[in-house]
This record gives sequence, C-alpha cells and structure tokens, in this order.
Amino acid sequence: MSSTDGSRDKLLAAFERATKRREEVDRKETASPTKTLDNIQNSLDNVSSLESLVDSNSQPPALASTPSREAQLPIWPEPTRGVPNVALRSALFGAIRPGKREYLEKREIAAQGNQAIRYTGARLDQGDLDVWQAVLHLMRKQNLGSDVQLTAAQILREMKKTDTGKNRQTLNRRLTRLGANMLELEVNGRSYEGSLIDDVYQHKEERWYLIRLNPRLVVLFDEDQFTQIDWDIRNALEGKPLAQWLHGYYSSHAAPYPVKTETLHSLSGSDTTSIYRFRQNLKAAMQLLATTSTELGQPMTFSVEDNKVYVEKTPTPSQRRHLHKKKATKAIR
Repeated sequence: MSSTDGSRDKLLAAFERATKRREEVDRKETASPTKTLDNIQNSLDNVSSLESLVDSNSQPPALASTPSREAQLPIWPEPTRGVPNVALRSALFGAIRPGKREYLEKREIAAQGNQAIRYTGARLDQGDLDVWQAVLHLMRKQNLGSDVQLTAAQILREMKKTDTGKNRQTLNRRLTRLGANMLELEVNGRSYEGSLIDDVYQHKEERWYLIRLNPRLVVLFDEDQFTQIDWDIRNALEGKPLAQWLHGYYSSHAAPYPVKTETLHSLSGSDTTSIYRFRQNLKAAMQLLATTSTELGQPMTFSVEDNKVYVEKTPTPSQRRHLHKKKATKAIR
C-alpha cells in the first residue's frame, strides 16, 4: 500500500467519526433545544474540513517537475571528428568485411579495460562508424534530443562522398542500422542505455532526414572520454577496415602501451578466424597506417616483438595536455 492510500484511509475513518458526531448532535438538538447554534456550526465546520481533505487526497500528489537541461556535444575543431573512446577501444564497430550481417541479441562485445558493452542489433562496421561520426559532427552544435534536419547530400559531403543513388541507398541502410539497435554501456562508473541514433525519419522524395540523438549520449563525451579523430587520415584509409580500426584505437591513446596481437584480434572484432592470418593482416594494416599518418603530418612508427605491437606516435595538443595533467597529478601524490 502506498503512503497516499494510507493517508486516504485515515481521513475516511475520521470523516465517518465526524459524521456520527453530527448525527448525535442532531439528535441532541431535537431532544434539547437549548443546544447552542455555535456548537452545531462548529461540528458542521469540522465535517466540511474533513470532506475537503478527503477530496484533496483522492489523487496522488503531483510529482515535482525536473527542470530540463539542454545537453550538447563538445565543439571539436572542423578537421576532426569526435568519437567516444568506448567506440574506438572495442569491437562495437568491427573490422569486418562487407556482406551479410550477423544479428546479435544482448551480446557481450569485447572492450578494453573497465568498459562493458552489451549490444542488440545487426553487427556494425567501420562504414557505419563513418556515418555516425558524420552525424555527430553535423549535430554537435545542436541540442541533443531535438530533431535536426539533414540532407543526404550534407551527410555524404561530410564523408567526402558524391551524392549518387548508390551512395544514398548505402547511407539509408547504415542510418537504419544505427537507429535499430540497443546498447547497454558502462564506462568508468557511468552508464548509457539506448541506441546510437535515437530516431530517424526519412523524406524520400526530397532526400532529407529528421534525426534525433539521445541527450544521455553526452555522458560518453565527458572529459578524457572521447577522441578527436583526424578525418583526413581516416578517409585516406577508406576500404581498409582493419587499418581504420587501428587508427581509431591508437588515436584514443596519448601514449600507447604494448598490446598482444590476440588482444587486438579480439578488440577489433575481426572476422578473420585464423590468428596466423590475422597477424599477417595486422602487420600490413599497421604499415599502411604508419605510412599514411606520417605522410599526413602525424608521424608514427611501430614494431612487432614477442607477439606484441609497439607503437610510437606524436600526441595531439589535447593529448599532451592530458599527459601533463596526469603527470602533475602523480607528482602531487
């Protein structure tokens, strides 16, 4: 029984007692005309007050309204794309080949460290991540939770693709996948439950969409919980899913530590089942990534020793600030 039901029962009981008192007053007044009108009126007033209280408590009290708070994504610079680290350090957007997608039902997704992911929906690949990055980028100055109109041409242009029928069809499929899923995430004590895109409405004739993002996505963009991806490098790696995944993974680390090839195999969600074949693919993808990054102004080298991948790279300005802050914190301790 709720507290509201209990209060109502007490008031009804009091009301019944007061009614009986009024009946007694009426009988006494008939028998004894000397009963003063003031006493009668007082009794009637008490009954009326109880009636009002019963009526006011017949409905549960209104819940206090919670003030709405507008949520926005961080404003990262134009040449980059902001992506939560949990999406870059896991198999959520896997390094898989195009083709038929496996449907996952509450599947645990491989993730690094204290990150936990449970996913329901069609498997996502690096092409889906490209679309999600473009949507996040275009909507980063809008309030999360509001419907934002984007044209197919806008999204494709952000992805450096031409506005053709084939590309629009691919975009439609990817937007559908990004909206038709359910994520349960836990990252550093924070959690998120929802889809990657909250809602998508498509106007086919005029080729535009109304897209809405869940305001709670903002928890994935806390300080030090997202990475600014160099879009030029990622775009140069198009069609190389493992190299793109590795780019995202190592971009999310200011000072990468050695990682076993088996760990990278798991975290990347690679559909290459042979670990021997994966190691060969890994070396080729790392070489492509290192060469492309260096050519585009982000020097990077790697080596593979004792079944571990060692990477040296130049941290971004924001990562240098993070390393400085981390060093200062250790010095204080």
